[in-house]
Amino acid sequence: MTRRNRILVPEAREGLDQLKYKIIQDANQPYQTEQAGDLGNRTSRENGKTGGSIGGNMVRELVRMAEENLKHR
Repeated sequence: MTRRNRILVPEAREGLDQLKYKIIQDANQPYQTEQAGDLGNRTSRENGKTGGSIGGNMVRELVRMAEENLKHR
């Protein structure tokens, strides 16, 4: 299966990752990395329960930030 959610500007990957980590911290959600344990043998359902609603919250925060940016232009 191909991944369709590719970053249009590859140089922006680091900045996007930092933004994601900031949003996770602001939401007081724990972030599990591979160093914390092997998560590769878990199902999508199990991983979704671990992350909770962070995906939706992240998208809402990104949209809010983009709207703020457009207001100040």
